[in-house]
Amino acid sequence: MIHLTMRQLRYFDALARLGHFGRAAEACAISQPALSMQIKEMEEALGGVLLERSARQVVLTRFGEQLAERVRDILRSVDELGDFARASRDKLTGRLRLGMIPTVAPYLLPKVIGNLTRKHPEIDIHVRESKTPKLIEELVEGRLDAAIVALPVSEPSLTEVALFSENFLLVRPPEYEGADVPSSEMLREMRLLLLEEGHCFRDQALTFCNMQAPREMLDASSLSTLVQMVGAGMGVTLIPEMAVGVETRSAAVSLARFAEPQPQRSIGMVWRKTSPLAKQLLQISEVVAGAAEGLRKQAAAGQGRKRRG
Repeated sequence: MIHLTMRQLRYFDALARLGHFGRAAEACAISQPALSMQIKEMEEALGGVLLERSARQVVLTRFGEQLAERVRDILRSVDELGDFARASRDKLTGRLRLGMIPTVAPYLLPKVIGNLTRKHPEIDIHVRESKTPKLIEELVEGRLDAAIVALPVSEPSLTEVALFSENFLLVRPPEYEGADVPSSEMLREMRLLLLEEGHCFRDQALTFCNMQAPREMLDASSLSTLVQMVGAGMGVTLIPEMAVGVETRSAAVSLARFAEPQPQRSIGMVWRKTSPLAKQLLQISEVVAGAAEGLRKQAAAGQGRKRRG
């Protein structure tokens, strides 16, 4: 009879996903030699080689690839057992693995964490910030409980709950303050700065302008960098409304709203349809929506004070 431990399965899963002993050991919070020893014991117990080892990376053998799929299913099922137990309780407790896209997390996360811990103090929140495709992959594979992303996701295995919508604002150098706001067609003729490929906000901006990404374009990895680039006179950009207060505090830029219908995005929360925590996740989505509404009112009050000043 083959004897494998859950610890070994989790170590192997991390190694299969990350493809590197050092990174896998760090993710599992153990030393690299200890991880290597556990994998070696797995290979001896199974009677087959799982990995092709090299100094730079780890490549799974065919046997290792087949095992990785089964291990992932086993770990997901084990995690769901814990979720079933948590779902039977009246209050929200235990670990919550929540993903957020980078164009939402810096602005919404502090308020979400505050509201959740205040209303449900026994929740242990683990946040993962990444681009939408990665979050969806981890969600489907059971490594996240839920994710806050731009909708629609259109993944048949996931439940989508819309939380709020927000407009995009135009960010220009300060000398454009009070100038006419260009139409989406006019933006195509300007130097439009965008996030790097993989960000859904980049695709949304391109859709509004009805344009393909120019071959020669200065991309940025964050909204903060985009706004600073605009302040340096390198072009114009779009940012979501929730980012305005944070990203324009230290940048010499001007803001303008587009004519109706304004470009906007819908933000929602998604989770697996099979999740035993569906009822609890729906409650959490309401807390997130409340946090977003609080941010909106806070931003509106700040803009009102600026106008009166």
